[in-house]
Amino acid sequence: MEIKTKIHAADGAQELTITRDFELPVHLLFRAYTEASLVEQWMGTKVLKLDSEPHGSYRFETTDPKGNKHGFHGTIHAFVQDSSIIRTFEMENAPFGPQLEFLDFEPLTGDTCRLTMHVVYRTAAIRDQILKLPFAQGINMAHNRIQELLDTKSNP
Repeated sequence: MEIKTKIHAADGAQELTITRDFELPVHLLFRAYTEASLVEQWMGTKVLKLDSEPHGSYRFETTDPKGNKHGFHGTIHAFVQDSSIIRTFEMENAPFGPQLEFLDFEPLTGDTCRLTMHVVYRTAAIRDQILKLPFAQGINMAHNRIQELLDTKSNP
């Protein structure tokens, strides 16, 4: 399977950049990140709270195959409809601490767009720990689910 989501991580840096082009209008991709029902579908998680607005916050919960619950949450610092979101992200009970995410949604044509995520970690060592996880495969799979989900919804 082709990995369409690209991750750039410079040696020694505490940040990385994720990019993915979608065959979707930008407003549909933006909805996938801001509407609870869509987030639940592509992330396979339960949305406990999602205030998609400046100074809003969110809280999600997943259940692993063994039945263990895992939560994650964050604060939305800035929100520009169909354009950008700046937020924190933190996995509860994980040693990584919070990360800062800058999500930019860019229309390429009327029917295509690009998502660029600039993610900043507290240290380069934490970023490197994250990259040792199946991070690239996981985010690519999630982005594939967004594409499939919204293709179905926009082309019944």
